[in-house]
Amino acid sequence: MNRVALRRATAADGPALLDLVDGLADYERLARPDAGARERLLADAFGVRPRFDCLLALVDGAPAGYAVFFETYSTFLARPTLFLEDLFVLSSARRRGAGGALFRAVAAEARCRGCGRMEWQVLKWNTPATDFYHRMGAEALDDWQSCRLDGAALAAVAGGAGVT
Repeated sequence: MNRVALRRATAADGPALLDLVDGLADYERLARPDAGARERLLADAFGVRPRFDCLLALVDGAPAGYAVFFETYSTFLARPTLFLEDLFVLSSARRRGAGGALFRAVAAEARCRGCGRMEWQVLKWNTPATDFYHRMGAEALDDWQSCRLDGAALAAVAGGAGVT
């Protein structure tokens, strides 16, 4: 049948979302979120003030993929940017159109919100994903490097900071 449907995730989709996040962690060779992270993820997705949006892809009625996205802001464009945090489709559901449908839906959301662009990151070793994004018309930004501050380093930098 291979019918793909998209919809916004709801709190009732929490267990399916967590399973899909686990699938992405496995694919990217990362540790799965621990119990505390799983609880925060659901609260941030479906709480009173959601911190991100989530679309689910269903293939033949079963959850098969998801996209998580949120707004950032470009001071140079003076417009929001839609940041695609995750786009993942289970290996058993790939090549059925779910990934393309999710990607196009997030791009449509960016346009609907008046965003000047859509951005995301992809692991350099993930050639299936990079090939997919190139087919969709994306360009790789060779001049930009991702940076991260977390854990003890984040605490050390933030330690004495204050806004007056």
